[in-house]
Amino acid sequence: MENKKEKVGIITLGCSKNTVDSERLMGQLKLNNIELVSDPNSADCVIINTCGFIDAAKEESVNTILEAAELKKSGNIKRVIVAGCLSERYSFDLKKEIPEVDAFFGTEDYEGILKELGADLKRELLGERELTSPKHYAYLKISEGCDNPCSFCAIPLMRGKHKSKPFEDLISEATSLARKGVKELIIIGQDTTDYGIDIYGKRILAKLLNELSEIKGIEWIRLLYAYPSHFPNDVIEVIAKNSKICKYIDMPLQHITDRVLKSMRRGISSKRTKSVIKELKEKIPGLTLRTTFIVGYPAETEADFNELCEFVKEVEFDRLGVFNYSIEENTPSFILADPFDEEEKERRKSVLMEIQKEISHSKNQRMVGEELKVILDGEEGDYYIARSEKDAPEVDGEILIEKKGSVLQLGEFYRVKILDCNEYDLFAKLASN
Repeated sequence: MENKKEKVGIITLGCSKNTVDSERLMGQLKLNNIELVSDPNSADCVIINTCGFIDAAKEESVNTILEAAELKKSGNIKRVIVAGCLSERYSFDLKKEIPEVDAFFGTEDYEGILKELGADLKRELLGERELTSPKHYAYLKISEGCDNPCSFCAIPLMRGKHKSKPFEDLISEATSLARKGVKELIIIGQDTTDYGIDIYGKRILAKLLNELSEIKGIEWIRLLYAYPSHFPNDVIEVIAKNSKICKYIDMPLQHITDRVLKSMRRGISSKRTKSVIKELKEKIPGLTLRTTFIVGYPAETEADFNELCEFVKEVEFDRLGVFNYSIEENTPSFILADPFDEEEKERRKSVLMEIQKEISHSKNQRMVGEELKVILDGEEGDYYIARSEKDAPEVDGEILIEKKGSVLQLGEFYRVKILDCNEYDLFAKLASN
């Protein structure tokens, strides 16, 4: 019973999927009357929810574990527990290299972690979470794992095959979040477009979006991580017609030339990619389209990269991110080695981002004088920080609203008029009634 008196601090690294895992674990700890602390230095036990996606993330995870191990050596904390993707993939090696860690667990092993802490898993309350995001928005993870065979990706090694969360459980979780004051649901998963196919024999993302929109208190629903090769037609219709579904899609494309897409095992051609984008833009007026690309992939020639640049100029994505290729052992692309040094990868990334910077600035300039509905995320100096339905938190731009004596409430919706812009952010004032 002594373990239940421990103060526990959780450090979350990596993506929003990890954030949800940590929030669920925190919810279970609270249900077991275990005290949670935000500062690891004041904890008896530190749990590190690691990321193992790419080299930089793995390095950050290892460094964080080492820092916690030093805190244990110095007597500042009593126990260190490591969970998440890196632990799922490399626990055998980590046990040998960092013996100070008391226990290793994989992804979503809530029961094992709770047992280590002398607590019990409340299965009927797995949807209960302690939010770490601002209280007005939350991530809703609708599935785990991935069935897509992308050659560069280690996610199936860490998260396994695609597993949808039961429909009723998601509605219950979202309803609980709405009762806590959540107004914006951000739909996530390794591949959100595959939702339902493993449980119900068909993709039912459209049905889920419609049902979520009926929950009292939910005003925005935002779709991330949509796979391009099988984007459901009924989801297009829902986004176009349902006023609560943000006209926003995050669709990681990774590349555009047939050579690279084939080597990446993306299951889609250049022609089909362009067709999907055309259909989305035609059928969803005002759509904000976000994507990501990988540069420095082993099969990417200079000609491939140049074609990618021209494609970005042609499509003019609203939001764009670029990742340097990271070689991952036990993935199909591992045998292709890693022919590009980091300097060349950084050069290609910089070129692509410069193209996008001009596109983004031009789009923002066209917004000057427009009025937008925004949600208030916080404040900084002389400005309130807000977002429109065109912006996902943490990855997209912000709208900075001049204070000038006004008192606005966090998590509330306002109408603003855009006054100015830079490459990624907009500057605004409250719109006149």
